[in-house]
Parts: sequence; structure tokens; C-alpha cells
Amino acid sequence: MEKNLSKLTPLQVQVTQHNATEAPFKNEYYNNHETGIYVDIVSGEVLFSSLDKFDSGCGWPSFTRPIQAKAVMEKKDISHFMVRTEVRSTSADSHLGHLFTDGPRDKGGLRYCINSASLRFIPISEMKKEGYSEYLNLFDS
Repeated sequence: MEKNLSKLTPLQVQVTQHNATEAPFKNEYYNNHETGIYVDIVSGEVLFSSLDKFDSGCGWPSFTRPIQAKAVMEKKDISHFMVRTEVRSTSADSHLGHLFTDGPRDKGGLRYCINSASLRFIPISEMKKEGYSEYLNLFDS
């Protein structure tokens, strides 16, 4: 996949391409409570649903799972004198954030701690127009 990074902000490039981390609590989606999906800012690949988002108190958007497991890949991260699990998008290989095992136990115990700068949020009202109508069924009750 060819990456077109020209429309990304400098922060989005730093996060997705150079594994940077944005500031907690001062990012676009950590406190977003709208209904919709989150896609990779680079490729548009569908990653997470607002239905799986929760407030972990960490200052970044947190999710219990991706919409499709194959949309993300996990990689051992030994930077910053820690051993962590990095989460990357499968199609664009964008750095998204990290995976931790301190999420809600009743939802599997995982916490995907994701940088807002690696995401684009598409509200449910815009999903059809943006070409994501096949995911509208996620929100049928």
C-alpha cells in the first residue's frame, strides 16, 4: 500500500510513522462520546467502534477490542526501558498505540490505548456518505 502522508498534520506523521505518543488528555478523541467508528488516519481502514470505547482514565481513547482482529497487528515494543505490546494497523502499518491487560474484565480484560492522532472518527450519521455503510449494522439494537 502506498501511503499518502501529505494531508496529515506533523503530529499525525510523528505518531503513525515514527511511533510517537501524543499528550494525554489533550488529544482529539479521548473524551469523545459520539456513536460511530474510528479508522486509520493513513489508510481509512476500519479499526474500532464507539461501542467498544471506554473511559480508562489514562487520557487516550481506550477500546476493549478492534472491530475485526485482522485490522490490527501486535508487535513487541522494548523502547523506553519497558516491555509493551505495540498495536499497528495492518494495511498501512501505522503506529496506533499499545495494548494492555488492565481493561474491563467483563469485556475480556484488554485495553487498546490508542493515539487520537492515528485515528479519524466517522460519526454514524456520516458513515454511509464516507463509504462505511457495511458497518452500520454494528449499531443496530
